[in-house]
Amino acid sequence: MDNKVLTSLVFSSILLTLFTSTYAQNCSSHRFSNNNIFATCNPLPVLNSVLHWTYHSANHTVDLAYRHGGVTDSDWVAWALNIGGSNMLGAQCLVAFRNSSGQIHAYTSPISSYQTQLREGPLSFRVPRIAAEFINNEMVIFATLELPSGSSTSFNQVWQNGAVSGQSLQIHSRIGDNVRSLGTIDFASGQTSAAAGGDSASSRQRRRNTHGVLNAISWGVMMPMGAVFARYLKVFKSANPAWFYLHVACQTSAYAVGVAGWGTGLKLGSDSVGIKFNTHRNIGITLFCLGTLQVFALLLRPKPDHKYRLYWNIYHHTIGYTVIILSIINVFEGFDALNGQKYWKRAYIGVIIALGAIAVLLEAFTWFIVIKRKKTSVSDKYPNGNGANGVNAYANREV
Repeated sequence: MDNKVLTSLVFSSILLTLFTSTYAQNCSSHRFSNNNIFATCNPLPVLNSVLHWTYHSANHTVDLAYRHGGVTDSDWVAWALNIGGSNMLGAQCLVAFRNSSGQIHAYTSPISSYQTQLREGPLSFRVPRIAAEFINNEMVIFATLELPSGSSTSFNQVWQNGAVSGQSLQIHSRIGDNVRSLGTIDFASGQTSAAAGGDSASSRQRRRNTHGVLNAISWGVMMPMGAVFARYLKVFKSANPAWFYLHVACQTSAYAVGVAGWGTGLKLGSDSVGIKFNTHRNIGITLFCLGTLQVFALLLRPKPDHKYRLYWNIYHHTIGYTVIILSIINVFEGFDALNGQKYWKRAYIGVIIALGAIAVLLEAFTWFIVIKRKKTSVSDKYPNGNGANGVNAYANREV
């Protein structure tokens, strides 16, 4: 195999490794606007939420930040510990919302009945500090908790969000992830786990992550990479027919992995009643259909000298570039659905920028090669003149 082809293969492997490793990094990479740093953090299994904290064993206190993404400034968010129970009753809440004066208001609210309206009040343990901020559709609550004296470091936790009407906090949704947002947390060990009904939530979160990884790598990276192989490697005569097999291998692999990711997306949709990402879903269905058409196009590919080959090329290129554009758009739609993990989005932007830069450089280089070959071909064909003018001059001399 030509060295250029081998270099391309090595580079693509490095890109995929870099992307998957960045995608897998944990929430500790998040930077807070107030430069707070926490020792531990865990993404919560539902509602685009992440909990950061530092436990101080000397005085049994916790500094924490609760992040809730994908909300608007007309929503309230809450995170709570339940010292003696596992659900809403008895929860000791930290609440934040934007009040009628436009300020982000953070306060504590104990829940003693199902008729609660999250009224402000003291908790069963001291909260010497509480504040909140709203940035880029993400509400963040900062607080310091003095854990109950003599208690362990493991508690039940609950988190929620709902709408605000004027100064009134409306009840949260009673379907979908809003009824699964509960679990346990151990501040000392750093472990979180799902509570009653939470096993399905954890499983759904794993499927959500799997869905994102499979589709971002297949549709969002491998598809554009396969197009780069086909467009630029075939310019080099030594890469023929290696470029074709490399292109086919990359695109069919991307399709196979993408179909697996599409299947996990369908399962997620059926398990998430009341939660819909219509644009993301519709583009995903469109991509599956167009990708399937491309696979059939490969099976029906006419020979290079066939009279229908021109029409096949137009069809193949049009569908191919449409798939690439829609794939990139849909990857970003998926990242918007996972508002709490923005580092994945930044990692993907870096990969796309790298692929775009490589494509621009190769575009310029291949045009240089093609133009140089044409000049060489003309020079070899008309050694006594310069193209058509040379032929005419030669003919005039003969006459």
